[in-house]
Amino acid sequence: QVQLVESGGGLVQPGGSLRLSCAASGFNLDHYAIGWFRQAPGKEREGVSCISSRDGDRRYVDSVKGRFTISRDNAKNTVSLQMNNLKPEDTAVYYCASVRSGRCHFVAGFYTGWGQGTQVTVSS
Repeated sequence: QVQLVESGGGLVQPGGSLRLSCAASGFNLDHYAIGWFRQAPGKEREGVSCISSRDGDRRYVDSVKGRFTISRDNAKNTVSLQMNNLKPEDTAVYYCASVRSGRCHFVAGFYTGWGQGTQVTVSS
């Protein structure tokens, strides 16, 4: 069964950190571009970060640059999103997505596989 499973979400205070993980099963992530998206209540799904398969090129939306880091571990077949200095506006359900492609994009429709999402809540 081909699927993506996110983990690592939770409740954290402003300024805190979380590490999200996206684990793939049933397929090898080596040849897939991976994107992290988030969706807050009442808002559209937003691309946060992505990593290309070809050369590991990493991209970030401006609001998370310098705070979030995406990385892939092909041996573990996972992609992680380290989130530091979290802010209340980072609160959302975070999804990972995959597409068999070299380059990654922030367009949700570009991706063919999606995880179920993990909730991140930043609040004091």
